[in-house]
Order: sequence, then structure tokens, then C-alpha cells
Amino acid sequence: MARVDYLNDPNAPKANSIAVAVSAFIQDDEGRILMIRRTDNDLYSIPGGQLELGETLSQAALREVREETGIECEVTGVIGLYSNPNHIIAYDDGEVRQEFSICFRAKAIGGSLRVSNESKEVIWVAKEVMSELNVHASIRLRLQHALSRSVKPFFS
Repeated sequence: MARVDYLNDPNAPKANSIAVAVSAFIQDDEGRILMIRRTDNDLYSIPGGQLELGETLSQAALREVREETGIECEVTGVIGLYSNPNHIIAYDDGEVRQEFSICFRAKAIGGSLRVSNESKEVIWVAKEVMSELNVHASIRLRLQHALSRSVKPFFS
């Protein structure tokens, strides 16, 4: 399913749903960041996705990282809570979602990189080359908050 992200766009479609989503910021021992290249919009992103019935927020983050990247991880903290009503995500099935996402800090504990039906590329990216990747502004904000190492979580 294809998606289009709109941020502060007066021509964005009106939201007709909201869903809880999670993402995980993970760095390896060299400080590189785990990134995927999404199949639905061809943008680079940190791994993440929607909370499923019967799981906790942190379980959803672990599952999404494993499904999209092959990496096993453990959640170590919260980076932020993102609920910008001006960030609209439109799917080709007619769903138009208002952003609501919890971004966790996590640590890799096993597994090996692999792609999935949601990720066409999975890579460890050095901070110095992050600006070269095509990353949506909403994910760049999460990266900025994660790299700031603030002890207080961001929230909107």
C-alpha cells in the first residue's frame, strides 16, 4: 500500500483516522543509526509501525524492528511522543491518518540485517552521511531529538 506524508500543507487531505504508531531509534557500537528504506513511499526512516491488539507499546516497537530489519532489540527509553495534527499520512486505500507516534530509544541485542515487504533496504548509517538520505521531515525531527540525548522526552 502506497502512502504520502503531508506536513504543514494546506492542500493535504483531511484526516479520517488516528492510530497508535511506534518507532525505534537504534545505534550500533560505532554510533551508526539503523535505517530502512520504506517500500510504501521510498523514503528512509527509522523502523516502526502500528500497535496491534494485545501488545504493549514496547512490544510493538520490538516486533516492528524485527519484522522490518531482522534486528532483535530491547527498549531502553522514550525519545518522544509525536502528535502533530499538521502531519497527515494518506494511504492509497482511502485512509488519511493524523500522526500519533511514540519514538523509543532501543539497543540492538542480536539478529542480522534483512529486508522485508515493508523495507527494501536496511542499513546502518553514520550520522555524518544522514543528510544525504531522502528522509521525511517528521523522521528528521525524531533523529534530531534522539541525537540530542535529552533526558526529557519530547512531546507535542
